[in-house]
Amino acid sequence: MKRFYKTADAAAAEGGWNVALDGRPIRTPAKRPLVVPTEALARGIAEEWNAQGEEVKPASMPLTGLANAALDRVGAERPAFVDSLAAYADGDALTYRADYPEDLVQRQAERWNPILDWAERRYGVEFELVQGIMHRPQLPETVGRLRTALEALDDFALTAMQPLVTISGSLVVALALLERAIDETAAWDAGQLDELYQAEKWGEDELAAKSRENRRASFAAALRFLRLVGR
Repeated sequence: MKRFYKTADAAAAEGGWNVALDGRPIRTPAKRPLVVPTEALARGIAEEWNAQGEEVKPASMPLTGLANAALDRVGAERPAFVDSLAAYADGDALTYRADYPEDLVQRQAERWNPILDWAERRYGVEFELVQGIMHRPQLPETVGRLRTALEALDDFALTAMQPLVTISGSLVVALALLERAIDETAAWDAGQLDELYQAEKWGEDELAAKSRENRRASFAAALRFLRLVGR
């Protein structure tokens, strides 16, 4: 749509902070007031609106999109949302290992074992490693404790976790990011390890590289959203 406002500003509001366009508060697609929990997030959203040109392009405003999702989707469907993310605990990408070639086996162990070791200490759980792609469930206690970690998050932090989990294929990676046990680069490399290995060995076409670039941008935006809500 055409840009219809001059400036966007963050301002204190009942229950948090909102963003106003020329003094008129923004609403979500479901017509809820766009009220977010921190001033930092409100200012980040305002920056996205101010950065628009003659046309407003929602795809270039990931913080706005995530805030809308937190208010319109996650808040209204929280149990189902938690279920969808907790399911990754039972088939976390970091627990599925190659049995060949040796350099891939070694790389997975070097990059993934420290993250799983951290999660076992942090949450008092155990992971069973699986060779191949056949599903093998994790212990119910492990799944339950990681689910509890998700349930403790507010709607905004939970919203940020969704792309972090789905893009990496790993709830453990997303929780390690949440707890600042690893940084963004380590998290991205862990989540894309197999794909990056194949690209190194066999090369890749332009479409595959572009797809990964888009996922990388979404991953970074979700992490920035998580930090702006104070996590």
